[in-house]
Amino acid sequence: MDSPDRFINRELSWLAFNERVLEEAENANHPLLERLRFLSISASNLDEFYMVRVAGLKGQVDAGVTTHSQEGLSPSEQLAAINARAGALMGEQQRIWRTLVGQLRDCDLTVVEPDELTDEERAWLEERFMSTIFPVLTPLAVDPAHPFPFIPNLGLALAMDLFRASDNREMIGLLPLPGQIERFIRLPGTAPRFILLERCVTMFMGHVFPAFELRGHGTFRVIRDSDIEVLEEAEDLVRLFESALKRRRRGSVIRLTFVSDMPESLRKFVVGQSDVDDQDVFLLEGLPGLDRTKELIIDERGDLLFQPFNI
Repeated sequence: MDSPDRFINRELSWLAFNERVLEEAENANHPLLERLRFLSISASNLDEFYMVRVAGLKGQVDAGVTTHSQEGLSPSEQLAAINARAGALMGEQQRIWRTLVGQLRDCDLTVVEPDELTDEERAWLEERFMSTIFPVLTPLAVDPAHPFPFIPNLGLALAMDLFRASDNREMIGLLPLPGQIERFIRLPGTAPRFILLERCVTMFMGHVFPAFELRGHGTFRVIRDSDIEVLEEAEDLVRLFESALKRRRRGSVIRLTFVSDMPESLRKFVVGQSDVDDQDVFLLEGLPGLDRTKELIIDERGDLLFQPFNI
């Protein structure tokens, strides 16, 4: 009765559940935007899984815990199995995202690239950038006098290799992307057309770092330890949770995700500055932060949503 073969690891079981959530994003019986909603849910679920359950396992490893779980895996063995399974899951998420983007385009709901913008859209987008986005950006230079900044939990940032010809100055720049701004910016017009925030920022980087040439860049995303431990003997639970929620934002890095086209030199620089293990670094051929794709679910395309059920 105590044989490890009788048990399933609870973390791998949870990943199997989230794989079933993701399968609904491929269900052709669902309307397209509802399939996109399932994709967004699966991405949000995976973020929470790393923030809490993987963070708990990493805490055990750091504390030197080697006790095996009921199915016979140590904390470090569980982490290795989770990373392999989660890596495959993230690859599937990106594959489904690419499929859904193409199918949405066929239905006149488009996520465009900069070279697809019309002159009118480009002019509108630049005005929108200067009036709404530029005022909340914090461009940073990273050098011995300016240390690597803190990137909050679930934070998305651009790393840039910059060069100024006037004095031959080379510089690494960092630009955290504010979470309060929509990730998918809707362009003017009757047909719903969107462009990614990071594409918009890259287009107008000359306003952010004037006189610098952008030689290379890439997006990365940080997930931090957000596990909260509650002591039953705490005298004041309200204060306990207030301080715990503040610590959540500044927890240690659990997962660092890069777009695969980021130059290797920039990627190594960010990894070296983030105090993260190599096994916690993921490369994506696609879009980090798929949870934000829910912003594309618009009410005006009711034909791509589940029909309300009325009794």
